[in-house]
Amino acid sequence: MQQKISFSTYAIIGTMLFGMFFGAGNLIFPIQMGQLAGTNFWPALIGFLTTAIGLPFMGILAFGLSGSSGLRQLAGRVHPLFGVVFAVALYLTIGPFFAIPRTATVPFVVGFEPYINPAHGSLYLGLFSFVFFAIVYYFSLNPAKIIDYIGKYLTPAFLVFLFLLIIIAIVKPMGQFQNPTGDYSSLAFITGFKEGYNTMDALASLAFGIVVIQAIKGQGITNTKEIAKATWKSGIFAMVLMMLIYGLITYMGASSVSAIGSYDNGGLIFAAVAQHYFGSFGNILLAIIIVLACLKTSIGLITACSEFFNGVFPKISYKWFVLILCLVSFSIANFGLTNIIQFAVPVLMLLYPLAIVLILLTLCSPLFGHKQSVYAAAMFFTFCVSIFDGYSALVDSLPSAALSILESIKLLYMDYLPLYNIGLGWILPAIVGVVIGLFWPATAKKTAVQ
Repeated sequence: MQQKISFSTYAIIGTMLFGMFFGAGNLIFPIQMGQLAGTNFWPALIGFLTTAIGLPFMGILAFGLSGSSGLRQLAGRVHPLFGVVFAVALYLTIGPFFAIPRTATVPFVVGFEPYINPAHGSLYLGLFSFVFFAIVYYFSLNPAKIIDYIGKYLTPAFLVFLFLLIIIAIVKPMGQFQNPTGDYSSLAFITGFKEGYNTMDALASLAFGIVVIQAIKGQGITNTKEIAKATWKSGIFAMVLMMLIYGLITYMGASSVSAIGSYDNGGLIFAAVAQHYFGSFGNILLAIIIVLACLKTSIGLITACSEFFNGVFPKISYKWFVLILCLVSFSIANFGLTNIIQFAVPVLMLLYPLAIVLILLTLCSPLFGHKQSVYAAAMFFTFCVSIFDGYSALVDSLPSAALSILESIKLLYMDYLPLYNIGLGWILPAIVGVVIGLFWPATAKKTAVQ
């Protein structure tokens, strides 16, 4: 008989989960949204929380309820080959190609670059990222200790410094909310909803699922139902904490315009707020917050990716993958933050709708008897739209990548596909895919993995 799990265990696992999710991107996007949304604070925040909180929680819950051992098995409900391809693409995206390098470049750009000679920027970025990934490498070598590293030490330290800044902003607000700007004037909810994509947390939830399950098993929980129970309880703890912090950071941004003015990105807004309240000490405080936020997220990502690739290629040890991923991430980080973001957005626009549909299908799977044709048809029709979302984002960054035949198809989508113009064109095709999958004749007695 398994010992009853204490609340403190749920809290530690939940804190670890929060720590892995909440990186620098989670700081800079809501504060900028607050500035832009102004008096439309609430609809923008609710939209943001829907994708930045709701989807990641459902992703973690999908793992706990499905009993899947990892993303490869979960995505394999569509087709075994899709399970491998999608899992590899997602782990590379939130791993060494984009998200992990960003964990080094963001703290450098926000916390250090403003104070160094631009002529030496590349040299200092190389030195900073080398030290950063050396620390990440050391802490990622022993995945069994990840709860201690992130849940007990790094996350509480990060929260102490962050709440110091937030509490001051609440006690001594900088000013009144200003009028909303841009799309926040008329489409605050939808704009906030899409802004939540930038956190990448729905994708991360599919990658972190294996880490959470292993952490729960490390507490002596092996029964599938008990793992599911521990997963959703720990997930609720993490998501409530994230919701609280998102709301406070968005408020801080919304009240800051009259005091510090508007800025092009959330990193600069955070720097200006810290400078406003603490002067030169604010720069040090911000650097500590950003470094801790990125360090703990990077450790979680390296651990999750190494666990996954070790499972796909078992002949290469976990420790070797930690080293390889750290070296690749270090190399890509030195291309600079702007280049990383430029090429990450098209991939995110391609993968995000697929991840959302996979999560929703997994949660609703008992309703359609885990029928594989439902998974396959829904994902196929979603892909037919999301690939053009990715293409459009790529053309926005690199106009030379435009192809006339693809432009013609995109115009067709814009004219006839509902919600396509606001980035949600994949919803109707996904529903159509579900309906087709439900009525697709069963040619073999095979269903998705339950």
